[in-house]
Amino acid sequence: MAEGAARHPKRSARRQLTRAQRIDWLRLIGSENVGPATFRDLLNHFGSAAAALEALPDMARRGGSAGQIEICSAQAAEAELERAEKLGAHVVVIGEEGYPPWLARVDVPPPLLYVRGKLALASRPIISIVGARNGSAIGQKFTRQLAAELGQAGYVIGSGLARGIDTAAHVAALERGTIAVMAGGIDVVYPPENADLHAAIAAQGMLLSERPMGLAPRARDFPRRNRLISGIAAGVVVVEAAQRSGSLITARMAGEQGREVFAVPGNPLDPRAAGTNRLIKEGATLVTGVEDIVQTLAPILGHDLPARDQGFDAAALPGPGDGPADIGTTEREKVLMALGAAPVDIDEIIRASGVPARCVHVVLLELDLAGRLERHGRQLVSLCSPAA
Repeated sequence: MAEGAARHPKRSARRQLTRAQRIDWLRLIGSENVGPATFRDLLNHFGSAAAALEALPDMARRGGSAGQIEICSAQAAEAELERAEKLGAHVVVIGEEGYPPWLARVDVPPPLLYVRGKLALASRPIISIVGARNGSAIGQKFTRQLAAELGQAGYVIGSGLARGIDTAAHVAALERGTIAVMAGGIDVVYPPENADLHAAIAAQGMLLSERPMGLAPRARDFPRRNRLISGIAAGVVVVEAAQRSGSLITARMAGEQGREVFAVPGNPLDPRAAGTNRLIKEGATLVTGVEDIVQTLAPILGHDLPARDQGFDAAALPGPGDGPADIGTTEREKVLMALGAAPVDIDEIIRASGVPARCVHVVLLELDLAGRLERHGRQLVSLCSPAA
């Protein structure tokens, strides 16, 4: 292998979920008030999705839920899985083939993904390229050149299938490997004019989404998609971006995830260069050619991926959990007293309340399932306002 060429991340053997376990995962993530963080905590506490599903009603009641929590039925989950299979898609869980190993290491990764295409691409080194939807002709030309040369160096190109720079990146990388991260379901073409490219990526590359099949993208889904675009990759390249753009959100998320951020400089008189020029001022690696990216990432990709600290490992599942903790009214009141409208770190709640950590996490789970807790990322939580 040539010096500086991309290496495949080394991965340990993983256990495949059975069909019944996969349906349980779909049911749990599809149930009311269960997001990725709550899913992870439930699985870690109970040891399996099946055990967590049984516990949901009582936990929501103890958290103060006014009504019955809505649990995704086995029939609905089975229908969702069959719908994916009919399309030739897969529902992959964290740790399985098709789930990008870099994504598994972000703060609260999605427990499962919908993927279609060549699953092996997810295990190769990935660079994401993003930029303006109204990308200039020269910006799109440089994007095509960069994506093609990165492909020749062994990288898979990730992007969001948007107009402009995203489209240029996908088209140039199609032959050697590209992943399109969707804001809606992987069967929903957006934007409509990229229908042919969507079909080509499904056949030659890979489509990826955390959203269920058939769901059209909403405005709030695009920041979540941007988090995946940066999360699947070792680095993110921004080619053109205005001062306020989704590409800068992706770059910010990449920095928060510990990814390398690259930016292509542009003409100061072009508004589409304002965002990338600012990124360079703030410390992003300036890119004028593929060697700037390859040389920066070579030391990172020359080592195994860092150990995960999410406490969330599909290889260890299913297994018996410890069961519900014995928590009294006094302990619950102490945890509630430590919470408020302002976000607070969970470790601070443990210190302030004096309640054992395991019990605090269970109380927070109960409040979350009751719809009374808001999670802000990085272990920050707060009570929902009465109007929420």
